[in-house]
Amino acid sequence: MFIAAIARPHINATDEVLWDGKIGIFPFTETHYAVRRSENRPVGTATLRAITRVTRDILRDKLITEVLPAIRSKWPANGVKDIWIQQDNAKPHILINDHAFNEEAKKDGFNIRLVCQPASSPDMNILDLGLFSALQSIQFKSFPKDLNDLIKAVNDAYDTFEPKLLNYTWIQYQLCMIEVLKAKGGNNYKNPHIGKQRLDRLGMLPRQLEIPQELIDAARQFLSHGIINLNDLPQDD
Repeated sequence: MFIAAIARPHINATDEVLWDGKIGIFPFTETHYAVRRSENRPVGTATLRAITRVTRDILRDKLITEVLPAIRSKWPANGVKDIWIQQDNAKPHILINDHAFNEEAKKDGFNIRLVCQPASSPDMNILDLGLFSALQSIQFKSFPKDLNDLIKAVNDAYDTFEPKLLNYTWIQYQLCMIEVLKAKGGNNYKNPHIGKQRLDRLGMLPRQLEIPQELIDAARQFLSHGIINLNDLPQDD
């Protein structure tokens, strides 16, 4: 199991990648030492093993000791330091008000906060929307023989993943968010396509997608249904 962290890459008007948006991909492993001599290794030999059951404590430690330091070290010098980390709703994930995480997330002028992915909404996750499937297709070509080979293959796939493709994923994320608004918060929509590579070749690929005002108004009206205004309730004498 791995935990990955990515942000939107910085690509200027001349198609130059100023920052690739890659924070890191971190395996859940632990080091064991051989307690008995064998034909393959002497006593005390260090071996790497996968952590097969990731608990909330393990995940918290991974975030604090590896992910947050990687964000601080790789974040662009001119980047805004108010950062949201989105996580899905898997049980091992820490709570958004986790004290130890929040204390560490405020170091060095950063204001890093957690937010949870909307339930039953895989398209609202950048990793699931593009990165993981792309990494799998690259990694499967390497035929790793053991855990060390697997970790190297995943890291190599992550390192070679094109920042442009990552930027396409962020645009796709915006497209899906618009479809969610049209579906009134539901997920009964088809994943939209606009021909991002073609638009990019023509220099017409948008960075931000505009949301029609009528769609915003319709979403607000839908959200307002069922909301009780406390001022309209009868008051006790």
